[in-house]
Amino acid sequence: MSEKILFVDDELAVLDGYRRLLGRDLAIETAVGGALGLTAITESGPFAVVVSDMRMPQMDGAQFLTRVRDIAPDTVRMALTGQTDIDTAMAAVNEGRIFRFMTKPISKENLLKAVESGLAQHHLITAERELLEGTLKGCVSVLSEMLSFSNPAAFGRAMRLLRFVQHAAQKLHFKSSWSYEIAAMLSQLGCVTLSQDLVNAAYAGERLSEQDRKKYDGHAAIAAQMLSRIPRMEAIAQIIAFQTTPVAEIKAATPEEKREIEFGIQLLRTGLAFDELLSSGMSPREAGRRVRATVKGVDQPILAALGDLHLEFPTQIRECNVRDLAIGMILQQDLYASTGALIAAKGFELSHAWIERLQNHAHRDLIPGALKVQMPSRC
Repeated sequence: MSEKILFVDDELAVLDGYRRLLGRDLAIETAVGGALGLTAITESGPFAVVVSDMRMPQMDGAQFLTRVRDIAPDTVRMALTGQTDIDTAMAAVNEGRIFRFMTKPISKENLLKAVESGLAQHHLITAERELLEGTLKGCVSVLSEMLSFSNPAAFGRAMRLLRFVQHAAQKLHFKSSWSYEIAAMLSQLGCVTLSQDLVNAAYAGERLSEQDRKKYDGHAAIAAQMLSRIPRMEAIAQIIAFQTTPVAEIKAATPEEKREIEFGIQLLRTGLAFDELLSSGMSPREAGRRVRATVKGVDQPILAALGDLHLEFPTQIRECNVRDLAIGMILQQDLYASTGALIAAKGFELSHAWIERLQNHAHRDLIPGALKVQMPSRC
């Protein structure tokens, strides 16, 4: 089995016994005490299962497993103790939300069965998450595609935010960034209720009337309201709701979820500030410097990720015949139809559906036969 199991106990001899008993059947790692157990999870994880002794000095099993729940929520937590103490057992179950509570002495066969049950539970947890992520990403792609057709400028900004989030995820070594990526992709979804002219004016930094400003400022709340009705999207909806406004009370099930929501809000806020400066004509390098100097209330690692973001921007710019467009190319011009309607804004990243649409428009002479594009290295 490739999944790793961590045993934590304050007695080295006991840990040596676990290795002898199960080392041939399972990938076993051990840690002496709760503090070293947390270090092992942080530095050597992920672990599918953690089995902890309950009676340990300085940090007991209940405290340790509670910390494990916060830093590694997918890890199945199990407790093993020689003390049949009901209070200790209840603390472990309620605070650490353990999967199984076992008492010493325990035979090799029973311990092996218990750990294998923990591995099966871990498979269920990870399979459910992977299915959820895949399903949500599919739904998000559909919603994003709808936004691209109804309001190209809003879609273009969302895709630029997505590129920033992906860059930050790589720089900050996120274990999973899918929720932040979805938040970026749908951050402008509320703009489907606004006219293209209003969105274009807001993105260009034009002065809006009080009524138009109120309409535009409400787009984040509209998107959040739409998404909050979808199961498992509540946290993402909160990230989007507070992307430009002061953070109100965050609703979260755990402290870890609250931290993730706060971090997501900071990501979007930073990305939006960066994109607004780009839209004003500032270079990516200078925009990054300006954001790092002026944006407040954002963790330094996020701001630091802007330091080399300009290197991620494609540098090759050329005229490209519409029939030769490729997925990932980025428009370097506002593209208008012969009727005067905006089809796609500068900074718009082309997808397969959009390439087909533009080729159809060109065939009907609704747009020019060649477009100015940037060429990412992946094209």
